[in-house]
Amino acid sequence: MDLDSLLPPLFRFAYRMTGSTADAEDIVQECFVELLRPGCSYDPDRTPLRTYLFGVVRNQALKRIAKRQPSAEDTSPVWDGRSPEGEVLRNEIEAAVARAVTQLPEGQREALILAHYEQMPLAEIAKLMDLEVGAVKSRLQRARGQLKETLAAYAPGTERRR
Repeated sequence: MDLDSLLPPLFRFAYRMTGSTADAEDIVQECFVELLRPGCSYDPDRTPLRTYLFGVVRNQALKRIAKRQPSAEDTSPVWDGRSPEGEVLRNEIEAAVARAVTQLPEGQREALILAHYEQMPLAEIAKLMDLEVGAVKSRLQRARGQLKETLAAYAPGTERRR
């Protein structure tokens, strides 16, 4: 397995968990440094490298989240030729989705990020989170339901539950 191909998904996962580019960079660096440590717990007979590295990123992200509240997104819009009105709307929707995801309970947020953004199979998510596949499915269903309710104002034809 090519470690370079793992870098972008690990970074995205760390970023989406913490909401911080700087934290995500640090976490991914710590993840790879962990592999070089003499007492590294990675065992290729027990788990695939990808699952192990996502686990390290997850643990580091959770430690950072516990120490502080997630910071606001530090991205600046990039001009891509769209209209100013379209850019404002797109940025508003992206920010609303990012806020809604960070407001999900921790377990739901992790499962959603891994399944939706990282396209990780449910069995791998279950192993990473030390859950049964059914529990992962349940967390995903609750997360999607909460997002649907939270973001209903942005989806024409849907109404908020009361």
